[in-house]
Amino acid sequence: MIRALALVVVVSAVACESDRPPPGPEPAKPTGRVEIVKLAAGEDSVLAIAREAARAQADKKKLVVYVGAAWCEPCTRFHDAAAKGLLDAAFPNLRLLELDRDRDEAELRKAGCLSRMIPLFALPTADGRCSERRMEGSIKGEGAVAEITPRLRALLE
Repeated sequence: MIRALALVVVVSAVACESDRPPPGPEPAKPTGRVEIVKLAAGEDSVLAIAREAARAQADKKKLVVYVGAAWCEPCTRFHDAAAKGLLDAAFPNLRLLELDRDRDEAELRKAGCLSRMIPLFALPTADGRCSERRMEGSIKGEGAVAEITPRLRALLE
């Protein structure tokens, strides 16, 4: 009786396996994420920019030096959108080296990253400075990220 019951269990298990639908296509692999690397307080900006530029090149990423501030509405909207993954589809290979306009003013000056307006998005040079290929400023309000996105895409091209 026990053998008969064991045989029924084995046959049922095999039958159940064969009733399963064939596996479908593998789910799509997620796109890359916008990475945010923050300059540590007191860190040398020129060394950090040079390091991140070399790392981005090795990782096949695009590096942008991003300068914002907590009081800057377009800056916080852009940062929050990037941190939440809302910009991943638009910028799947983007790495942002984030500096704070208030805290890092001396480092910004040293690296040639000061600007009249923020947010500032600047392409780095290999020697750790902000190049002249940059964009700065944006609008306030909910449209800030939508206003920044095409301009940043053009800068990266």
